[in-house]
Amino acid sequence: MEWTDSISCLKGIGEQRERKMNKLGIFTVEDLITHYPRDYKDRSRLAKINEIELDEENTFIARCKGNGETMKHGKFTLTRLRVVDETGEIGLLWYNQPYMKTTLKIGEWYLFTGKLQKKYGRKEFSVTEWEGIGEHFAGGRIIPVYPSVEGISQKKLRGLMEDALGLTCGGLPEYIPHWIRKEYQLAERNFSIQEIHFPKTEQSFYDARRRLVFEELFLLQGALFSLKTFLEKGKKGILLKKQRALEEFQEFLPFQFTNAQRRVLKEIEEDMSIGKQMNRLIQGDVGSGKTAVAMAASYWAIQNGYQSVLMAPTEVLAQQHYQSFSSIFEGLGITTVLLTGGQAAKEKRVALEKIASGAGKMIIGTHAVIQKGVEYHNLGLAITDEQHRFGVRQRSALNQKGEAPHILVMTATPIPRTLALILYGDLDVSIIDELPPGRQKIDTMAVPSSYHERIYTFIDKEVQLGRQAYVICPMIEENEKLELQSVLDFTEELQQKLRGCVVSWVHGKMKPKEKQEIMEAFAKGEIHVLVSTTVIEVGINVPNAVIMLIENAERFGLAQLHQLRGRVGRGSEKSYCILVSDAKAKIAKQRLKTLVDSQDGFVISEMDLKLRGPGEFFGTRQHGLPELKIANMYQDMPILIEAQKAAEKLLELDPTLSLEMHQGIKDRFAQLMDGRQLEL
Repeated sequence: MEWTDSISCLKGIGEQRERKMNKLGIFTVEDLITHYPRDYKDRSRLAKINEIELDEENTFIARCKGNGETMKHGKFTLTRLRVVDETGEIGLLWYNQPYMKTTLKIGEWYLFTGKLQKKYGRKEFSVTEWEGIGEHFAGGRIIPVYPSVEGISQKKLRGLMEDALGLTCGGLPEYIPHWIRKEYQLAERNFSIQEIHFPKTEQSFYDARRRLVFEELFLLQGALFSLKTFLEKGKKGILLKKQRALEEFQEFLPFQFTNAQRRVLKEIEEDMSIGKQMNRLIQGDVGSGKTAVAMAASYWAIQNGYQSVLMAPTEVLAQQHYQSFSSIFEGLGITTVLLTGGQAAKEKRVALEKIASGAGKMIIGTHAVIQKGVEYHNLGLAITDEQHRFGVRQRSALNQKGEAPHILVMTATPIPRTLALILYGDLDVSIIDELPPGRQKIDTMAVPSSYHERIYTFIDKEVQLGRQAYVICPMIEENEKLELQSVLDFTEELQQKLRGCVVSWVHGKMKPKEKQEIMEAFAKGEIHVLVSTTVIEVGINVPNAVIMLIENAERFGLAQLHQLRGRVGRGSEKSYCILVSDAKAKIAKQRLKTLVDSQDGFVISEMDLKLRGPGEFFGTRQHGLPELKIANMYQDMPILIEAQKAAEKLLELDPTLSLEMHQGIKDRFAQLMDGRQLEL
C-alpha cells in the first residue's frame, strides 16, 4: 500500500465511514497517519479489581462471568454484567447501549476503562471504553486520543491508525534534507510518525513531537520564503525619485505624523528608491494611522508619474477610503477614482476610462480593481487593506496589472512579530506601534446581562447629549439565519426600550447599496443606535459614536473585540466599550479582563494566543494558511525560530532548490503553494 492511496483501501472503511473520515480532512493514508492525537491516556498502569478506587479513572483486565441484563431507568436504558479477575468480582454498567448485553463472550478476557461510581444505591463500574485482548490491545501503554466526528469512535480510529502504520511499513518519504536533520538533531520521519501515535517511552514521544513540529513549521516557513523569492525573481521594481515629495505631503495634512509613522515611511522610501520591488506589510493597531502612511506613499508614486491603487475587502470600506483620499488629493489636483462591483454600468464605464487613460491617478475599490477589463495606464503602487482577507492569487493579480508595481499591504490585526513572519512570510514587516496624540483611552468594562437596564439608560442619556452607539449581536457560527434573526430581534427590543432614539440595523447579507445607505445615515447622525453583526468590525469611521456594546462577548476572539472597540474613541468625546457576558468559565473571564485592563493590541493578541491557542486565535484558515496539525504557535516558539533559521539557510544555499538533495523539499513546497493551500 502507498501512503498516497485513498483511505478506502483500508479494511473497515466503506462509503459511509469514508465520508465521515473526509469530514476530518482525511482522504488519503498519509492524511490518516498525519492526523495527530490531541491528547493521550495513560493505560500503562493496569489495576486489579480489588485496587479500583471510587470516582477515579481506572483500566483493568477481567473475564466476562455471564450474560448481561438490561432495564429502563427514566430516560436511560441500563445494561449490566459481571466480570472477574484473580482478586475479585465487579459489576459493569453501560448507559443506552443495550447491545452490550450479548456483545461480550462468557469466559473471554477484555480490557475495560471507566470510573467506579456509587449510584442507585450500589457501586458499579461505569464503562467508557472496552476492547478485546488481542484486538488492537491498548493495555499496558500510552494510548492516543484523536480529534473525531460522530460515528467514528476512538477505538476505531486507533485500529485504523495501527493498520495504516503497519501497511506503510516505514515507507513514508523523508522531506527534510539530511544536513538540516543533523544540524537541528531531528529524529527520522517514520520513527516520529510511529512514536507520536503510540509512544514507547516518554523520551521517544518528545523526540517525535519535536521533529514533527519542526517539520510543520519549516515546511510552512520555507514555502512562504520561496514564494517571496519567486515574487521578487527577475523583478527589478520601479525606481522612484523626488523623495522630497514625502516631506512635502506631510505639510498638506492637518496633523503631524507620529515617530512610528515616520519610521515606517523611511522603510517604504528605502524600498521604493533602490530599484527593487517592494513587498511590505504595515501592521498597526486600530487608529494608528496606516491609511495616512499609504496616502503619503501614493502621493510619492503619483509625483513620479505613476498611478496608485488601493484594494479594500468591502464596499463600505472602499467608499470610506475614497472619501478620505479625495478630501486631500482633490485639493492637490489629483483625480481619485472609485471602482466597485456595486456601481451602475455608466459609473463603472467612466471609472474604467479614467483608469485606462491615466486621468485617474489614485484608484480605490474592492476586488473589482483586479478584474478582467481593468487596464491601468501606468501602475506604480498597489495597496491592499486588511491583507488577510485577500489571497495570494488576488495580490498576484494586482501585481500583474502593472510592470512590477510596488506592493504595500496593511492589517489592523496586531500579531506578535515572530508570528507575523509565519502569517506573512513572503513580506517584509513594518509595525506602527504608536497612536496619534489626542486619542482618548476608551473605558472598557465587562458586566453580566443583569446590567441591561442600566446600559439602556446610559445609551439613552448619551443619545440625548447628541452622541451615538453601536450594539454588536452575538456571533452564531455557521448559522447565518440565526445570526440575522438575532440582529432583527435585538433591534426590535432596543426600539421598545429606547423610545426616544432612532434604532436601525446592518448585517452581512444586505445588498452593498442598502448597507452603504444605512452607514451613511449613521455617519450623518440620522440613526442614533446601530445594531450589527461584526460587519462593522473593519473600517467604519464615525467620530460621534461613543458607545460600543457587545453582547455575549465571550463568543468573540480578543483580537476581534479589540478591533470592534476601535470603532469608538475617534472623536473628542469620552468613549466606552461595554462587554456583556454571563460566562462562568475561568478562561472566558480572564480573556475579558485582559481587554478591560489593556488598550495595547499586541499585548491583547499575545494573551489571546496564550489563553485560546493558535487554532482559534487567528484561525489559520482565516488567514488562508493550512491548519496546523501539531505545532502550537505559543508553546513551540523556540522550535518556530529554529525552523525559520533553517528555512533561511536552505534558500540561501540553494535559492531555486535545484540540488538533487533538495528535490523532496522542493516538491513539498510546491504542494503547499499549489491550489488554494497557501492563499494568504
